[in-house]
Amino acid sequence: MSVPRVLLRKPRPGPLLCRRGLLLVCGLLASVSPARAQALQGLALFEQHCATCHAAPAADSRAPNRLALSQRTPEAILDAITTGAMTANATALGPLQKRQLVEALTLRPLGAAASGAAASMKNQCGSKPFDPSTSPMWSGWGPDPSNARFQSAAAAGLTAAQVPRLALKWAFAFPNGSSAFAQPAVAGGRVFVGSDNGFIYSLDAATGCVYWSFQAAGAVRTAISVGPIGGSRYAIYFGDLKGNITAVDAQSGAVVWTKRADPHPLSRITGAPTLVEGRVYVPVASLEEASGSNPNYECCTFRGSLVVYDARTGEQVWKAYTIADPAKPTKKNSLGVQLWGPAGAAVWSAPTVDVKRGAVYIATGDGYTHPAADTTDSVMAFDLKTGRRLWARQMTPNDAFLVSCGQTTANRENCPEVSGPDYDFGNSPILRALPDGKGILAVGQKSGAVTAIDPDTGAVLWQHRVGRGSTLGGLEWGSAADDEIGYFPNSDAQFGAAQAGALVAIRLATAEEVWRTQPPGVDCAAGSRNCTAARSAAITVIPGVVFSGTTDGVMRANSTIDGRAVWDYNTAREYTTVNGVPGKGGSINGPGPVVAGGMLFTNSGYAYLGTGVAGNVLLAFGVE
Repeated sequence: MSVPRVLLRKPRPGPLLCRRGLLLVCGLLASVSPARAQALQGLALFEQHCATCHAAPAADSRAPNRLALSQRTPEAILDAITTGAMTANATALGPLQKRQLVEALTLRPLGAAASGAAASMKNQCGSKPFDPSTSPMWSGWGPDPSNARFQSAAAAGLTAAQVPRLALKWAFAFPNGSSAFAQPAVAGGRVFVGSDNGFIYSLDAATGCVYWSFQAAGAVRTAISVGPIGGSRYAIYFGDLKGNITAVDAQSGAVVWTKRADPHPLSRITGAPTLVEGRVYVPVASLEEASGSNPNYECCTFRGSLVVYDARTGEQVWKAYTIADPAKPTKKNSLGVQLWGPAGAAVWSAPTVDVKRGAVYIATGDGYTHPAADTTDSVMAFDLKTGRRLWARQMTPNDAFLVSCGQTTANRENCPEVSGPDYDFGNSPILRALPDGKGILAVGQKSGAVTAIDPDTGAVLWQHRVGRGSTLGGLEWGSAADDEIGYFPNSDAQFGAAQAGALVAIRLATAEEVWRTQPPGVDCAAGSRNCTAARSAAITVIPGVVFSGTTDGVMRANSTIDGRAVWDYNTAREYTTVNGVPGKGGSINGPGPVVAGGMLFTNSGYAYLGTGVAGNVLLAFGVE
């Protein structure tokens, strides 16, 4: 499918205007973290120096458009602007700016292609048949499509009594990685995991040796799903930060099919694809929220969606948008840039599939334009077979938000007229059955509230406040539940160490708060690399124990009975790794721990587009 021209920035006047725009963008960057600032600076540099030719080239032009450029490696684009055909056009850019530009455009760090392949590693496994029936499994965001992140005792292979004896078995370092942000899958004695360097790795669960690697089109942040594709063959499914969904043969690492889920140049997939009965349900989000405040950018045209594919062939079955109608032109800013709306309602988390009711549920993010659509910050239900919308329940009306649109921003022309609180849903809805047989969807929001919803009608059953909520959460990436209790991790990182990081247990049938616990204080004077133990990352529960990581790098286990801590491990340190690549841990954020076959797996080092301590390791723990 070709990219509609309304989705691409039209050519802008020349250097003087570009310099003016760059000054405005630099002002916007002053209030954000260094990691986020570098990414935003790279996006701004494209608008200032490249968009005239590459945003929407004429039909007879030989210039590749932004989408085509984003599919190339950062090395190829750097070569073009340093020694190749585009050298003269990049004379105003210094070495750091060139790096920021190519990494932001391709969403892949320089050097990843050369160092990331399994062939360059010393710990090769050799050949071994892949058979997922031989060992317990964790596939997708949770081990089943309810997204409760609950692993049964049999599949966990780990009891509450054994948890205090967990010890590190091995560490694997992502080559040239700077943010460990993808959740692994476990099947057939293997671990499948993505990385910010754009590679997928198939590792041995017991030893960490590597079977194969696959280089995706972009960085892979999603959890991975595993399923059959005919005969004895299995595939793994994942999305990348360029908006592609890909199926790869689980045995060999060969590509089976790949599709682009949405034509928008800034689309991305962060939520895990959910695999049910031969179909793959794919959520689509975008980075337009970070670009929209740039006065040279035509804000905003992206709308979230859920796309469904045949798992075997990759044929699209249906696609449903979170905002019914495409964006329309609204006004022009003082630079003559056309603005659009409504936009937003990205889907950041994994879809929840309910075969019994014939429905799939998603949770949406904020709007990018004012007024925000009535399906932003919402939970939505769609018919499994057709994609027809069944119901939508909005939790925070008119939440229109763009990064860097603070009240002190020098140029607010692209900003929403009324800025909302940025109360996205990063959690997936959790589907559970109550004791009386009725169903419940429980979902945490960045507002700090947990909401229970009737899956049949979308009616709100109850709400319970866990935290204060803010742009950094509230409840960020994922909660968990067993048969009776929901467990909800709270960030509240913006309110300091004393208030950050609550873990709260709530009885699903009654909304009763069973217990609440805070992490121990962080001793900054002792040299801690991060002074806030926010629970932003997703959590996981097994019978008797809930596992959660914090942004200071600690993985912790708490009793489900009373919240008492029974085990912890500080991952924020350097490691000797099984693949011989220098490794270090950092913040735990985004994905949650995975438990299967008596082992616990967690990434350490999430620092992408925000606060946190960078790292590049996957850690495997087993009972000593």
